[in-house]
Amino acid sequence: MLDANLKQQLDTYLQYIKQPIEVSVSGDDSAKSKEVTELASELASMSDKISLKQGSNARTPCMSIAAAGVEPRVHFAGVPLGHEFTSLVLALLQAGGHPSKADPELLERIRHLKGEFHFETYISLSCHNCPDVVQALNLMANLNPNITHVMIDGGLFQDEVNQRGVMAVPAVYLNGEHFGQGRMTLEEIVEKVDTSAAEDKAAALNEKAPYDVLVVGGGPAGAAAAIYAARKGIRTAIVAERFGGQVMDTVGIENFISVTYTEGPKLSAALEQHVKEYGVDIITGQRAANIKRDGLLNIELESGATLKGKSVVLATGARWRELGVPGEEQYRTKGVAYCPHCDGPFYKGKKVAVIGGGNSGIEAAIDLAGIVEHVTVLEFADTLRADEVLVKKAKSMGNIDIIKNAQTTEVLGDGSKVNAIAYKDRVTGEAHTIELAGIFVQIGLVPNTGFLKESEVELSRMGEVIIDAKGATSMPGVFAAGDAANIPYKQIIISMGSGATAALSAFDYLIREAE
Repeated sequence: MLDANLKQQLDTYLQYIKQPIEVSVSGDDSAKSKEVTELASELASMSDKISLKQGSNARTPCMSIAAAGVEPRVHFAGVPLGHEFTSLVLALLQAGGHPSKADPELLERIRHLKGEFHFETYISLSCHNCPDVVQALNLMANLNPNITHVMIDGGLFQDEVNQRGVMAVPAVYLNGEHFGQGRMTLEEIVEKVDTSAAEDKAAALNEKAPYDVLVVGGGPAGAAAAIYAARKGIRTAIVAERFGGQVMDTVGIENFISVTYTEGPKLSAALEQHVKEYGVDIITGQRAANIKRDGLLNIELESGATLKGKSVVLATGARWRELGVPGEEQYRTKGVAYCPHCDGPFYKGKKVAVIGGGNSGIEAAIDLAGIVEHVTVLEFADTLRADEVLVKKAKSMGNIDIIKNAQTTEVLGDGSKVNAIAYKDRVTGEAHTIELAGIFVQIGLVPNTGFLKESEVELSRMGEVIIDAKGATSMPGVFAAGDAANIPYKQIIISMGSGATAALSAFDYLIREAE
């Protein structure tokens, strides 16, 4: 079932198993159960520390993993291949006693969580966001006997998906109730269940000494700024909601010079590792609320804490732009989606629409066309902005229609899920309705600068931070970079360059201020 190359890589990892583990397989006569059994058998044949036993999980097929003699708390309902194969390998290593590389303080918080926490995560094997959530919850279950977690392949357990109305992944349930949607880090999950520790953490952040350069945002621009600042030997920190930013939601990256192909999560992990090598203080799980000056620059956080810096680099990035039409909010994750790679499999054999005729929109249409029955692309303008090679590819496929001059006016549904989209022809004014099951919004980005609206930092009409050639803003000592700034062309490599520029300018500012 596993090819020779994958087995060779796996053999290297399995050497890290320190103690015997048991893999329990719950199955029936289905083809998928046979696949799970075959996969488990191959794993057991590769290590004398892995043994197999018959499982009794209510969901079948299911693979459960635990240290020998311990009741399993980590379960994979489905065949954990695709993007989830890494989750399976990590679960084996953790059950076998291999330590996690997560923050030791965070691990201790997990071990001491009180109460019963039974997590269920619905995923699709093509979802690049899902593994982070699965791996975080698996780790929590491995550390604390009061926590269990089951990964559920939504494509295999359609009855459950339909019953719970899951139309976007990852979808996490805790003790039977909806807990969260979309990518979540380990720290974000712990913060959500361990609310008693929030005040203590805020107090600890308040006690931190001022930084020479305080970077707000953990994407490519923020990472580059932190590295360039730290290399100058000055006290540097990054504060962000999560490390990686928008890059974590990017699948294929083919225009990063010198790297022919990589993926967002992989690039983000490399960036974080590089930043850590310079001793940068990385503070995640925090969102900026305001910036003020009282001699030093103060970054007020939504948690109530305040961090201080002699200079600040704003690199808060951007998020998906929303349609802003009736029905969009009501049917978010119930037919309105923003990630075709993650949620596309839920619309297999159905009709969908993609809103937006830029590169992202046409790429989404092409990807979806291989899964769904039909794709309708709605573009507001009278021309497509996508590269010609993508447009030709889309037009060559038999199940993609492209409609230009189409102004989306409403998302329609039956109260529980999307069933149509309404649009107006901008030339004739005629109203149209298309019956469908899903709508994928791909209309660009909006900068994450809302927290600056009441500050001294000047913003453009589009909400971008206005900077000069050196990355300086209208507020002395404050610099900006990346997608949050008014630089042309929102590209990863350009964001990194602007982050470096902002950090070098901040260092120059510190030298001049000291003089």
